[in-house]
Amino acid sequence: MTIYIALLRGINVGGHKIIKMQDLQRMFEQLGVQRVKTYIQSGNVLFEADAPADQLRQQIRQEIMAVFGFDVPVVIRTNTELAAIVASSPFAGDQLQEGENIYVALLADTPTEEGKQRLLACSSDVDDYRLHDSEVYIYCRQSVRKSMFSNNLLEKKLGVAATSRNWQTMNKLLSLAASMEERQL
Repeated sequence: MTIYIALLRGINVGGHKIIKMQDLQRMFEQLGVQRVKTYIQSGNVLFEADAPADQLRQQIRQEIMAVFGFDVPVVIRTNTELAAIVASSPFAGDQLQEGENIYVALLADTPTEEGKQRLLACSSDVDDYRLHDSEVYIYCRQSVRKSMFSNNLLEKKLGVAATSRNWQTMNKLLSLAASMEERQL
């Protein structure tokens, strides 16, 4: 079985699209996936399944609509992909100054060349970013609230759904996935 991490966009933010993690976990279990774990309230779900990622993404999105009544973009990565994403960061997460942070915007699909060019035309005096495959690494020198690289901007420029996680969350998800993998052996 493959270990997957589903990253849901925009749940439990600002009092909108509220989903309790126990209800989300139960919904995933009803889909037939195994060893379901949630991490924090922002929609991170680790689980095991045999189905391909694209099929799971569609099923999860449809089931959230059916159970909770709203549409939520879903991004899925395997534990191996997540490890590669963390290892490929062009920014050193252990050398951040106070107020600085790294975010990773995970894209639901690989953007087109046209979408990539639209993003590459963006520049910021405050942030730095790197587009790598289906991820955008964002180095925030001040605050994510001052960053121009919101999920909305990325989706508009790239033409694909995006959800962002801070560097601490990415590393915690990697640790949880590694723990699941150890128990799998």
